Amino acid sequence: MGSATAFFLAERGARVLGIDRFHPPHTMGSTHGGSRIIRETAFEHPRYVPFVQRAYQCWRAIERTTGRELLRETGGLFIAAPDGLVVRGSRESAQAHGVPYEQWSRDELMRRFPVYRPPAGVVGFWDPRAGILDPEACVAACLDHARGRGATLLFDEPFERWEANTKGVTVVTARGTYRAAHCVLATGAWMQDVLADLRIRLVVERVLMHWFSPADPAPFAPGSFPVSLIEYAPDQVFAAFPLDRDGTVKVTVHHGGDVATATTVRREIAPAEIERMKALLLAALPASAGTHVRSAACLYTNTPDGDFLIDRHPASERVLLASPCSGFGFKFASAVGEALAQLAVDGTARQDLEPFGLARLRNTDSTAV
Repeated sequence: MGSATAFFLAERGARVLGIDRFHPPHTMGSTHGGSRIIRETAFEHPRYVPFVQRAYQCWRAIERTTGRELLRETGGLFIAAPDGLVVRGSRESAQAHGVPYEQWSRDELMRRFPVYRPPAGVVGFWDPRAGILDPEACVAACLDHARGRGATLLFDEPFERWEANTKGVTVVTARGTYRAAHCVLATGAWMQDVLADLRIRLVVERVLMHWFSPADPAPFAPGSFPVSLIEYAPDQVFAAFPLDRDGTVKVTVHHGGDVATATTVRREIAPAEIERMKALLLAALPASAGTHVRSAACLYTNTPDGDFLIDRHPASERVLLASPCSGFGFKFASAVGEALAQLAVDGTARQDLEPFGLARLRNTDSTAV
């Protein structure tokens, strides 16, 4: 979110200072692993469809500006019971906004994609524009372009605190003190600390990504295999991606991970965790469950209701808070960056950000995990 904001601010000729506690792209947060799903439908809520449609446009604009390929449309196949979360929600969002889709019987989806072994009673939902973003490439493209347009980028510099008055914002890091007219705080899992004084409970979740090398890679090649969401139990979903450049298939369980913090998360992957993922593959996508190659942990930062948080800080109109995450945010980063740049420069954004306001989250105790 921060790199996309820097891109759009620099495009507008603003003086930009970007600060990161690590050196992006890095593996310490939520923007690594080589792939993130983008889909035009939104099983989470129909309100996200116009936002992601703008994100598609913004990603393509970033590609044109930087000359880099970031988004590859593969189509998306979502497998669940007809009233399951990913099918019902995706269908409702498509119908609400006139998004093209198809719904297939179990026999039809197996005819089209024989590698699947879905249980009886499920259907397939086809999102033709779904695809893959390369998160590391997206971050690098945005930051490189912002730097080229005059932005100052400071890495390996942890944020400590901010202060604001009627004249501007002061940001203090481990290395220095900086002043600006406006400040965007898009700190990912570290938003727990940023929002501590507001009594907003964000839950950081440890989510695992695994890569397997199938015995026969051909069925999983890009162009043959779509991004996939498979609801293997009520409200329990895992994702599978087309073949990576190194000949592996990436798979990950969406939600259900251990609660953690950004600084104490366990990054080592236990053998039992790998075996649990392999068991899911053997049941639903057995041809992908070949040799385990590697695994990695990433962080979801969940709001209590599972929706995004994008708003001004109640203590200062000059400080913008951006935690558009809850496990499905990366696809929106381009449009979020555009909206944050508009808020900072123009005072308003073209996207409707009202559903993502801060007030709904004050003094809440529930979690989205």
